[in-house]
Amino acid sequence: MIKSIQTLSLICLFSLSIQAQTPKEIIQKSLDQVNGKSSQGEMEMTIVRPRYTRTMTMKSWSLSNEYFMIYITGPARDKGQVFLKRQTDMWNWIPNISRMIKLPPSMMGQNWMGSDFTNDDLVKMNSLAEDYTHQLINQEKVDGIDCYQIELIPKPNSSVIWGKINLWVSKDGYYQMKGEYFDEDFDLVNTMEASEITQFDDRKLPAKMIMTPINKPGNQTIMINKNLKFSTDLQEDFFSQQNMKRVR
Repeated sequence: MIKSIQTLSLICLFSLSIQAQTPKEIIQKSLDQVNGKSSQGEMEMTIVRPRYTRTMTMKSWSLSNEYFMIYITGPARDKGQVFLKRQTDMWNWIPNISRMIKLPPSMMGQNWMGSDFTNDDLVKMNSLAEDYTHQLINQEKVDGIDCYQIELIPKPNSSVIWGKINLWVSKDGYYQMKGEYFDEDFDLVNTMEASEITQFDDRKLPAKMIMTPINKPGNQTIMINKNLKFSTDLQEDFFSQQNMKRVR
């Protein structure tokens, strides 16, 4: 009886604190916070392995959740490669061999450029708001920041790469502070930790993200966001195969 009352009280507390927001709305706000209507920026990715460390730099552009482009600026061996998401399609331009490759949906779960981020993580092919169901399962602090913990389960027939995701979204600012990514058997595969909350234009976001694979000791990938700008004057025609060959 006491346990039932405690459980009911906890549910009521969640409902009051969410203030009529649904878990889906919280996830959507976290996506809007990261993407804005449009954005552009610079990123630095460091791939850490037991025997080596490799750093890449890149530029990125986005328009809503439908269009995304990444241009690799370094190191020299990778410079000039471009990745484009245009609605449900994704391409990779490799200038060294003058080849345009269309990436099939089956490759979304593969690691991007040898990192611990997947292709899907980088170009946001799947919508965390639309392709999953959402449940608020806890509220707790992450690095001293009050967060909602939301469980995401794929909808039937959704073409997604994860069997379950747990996300911790800050109550103030709606940025993602932590993530857990599970396979279809609900075994934990990757964890994501965000930090270094920074003012970018009109919003605050974590500048640093670390993706760590659970079953690969000594491996992690560190992503640093730099010079993010939002509400930029980008149009759909910027995100074209032709522009992949011209963008710098």
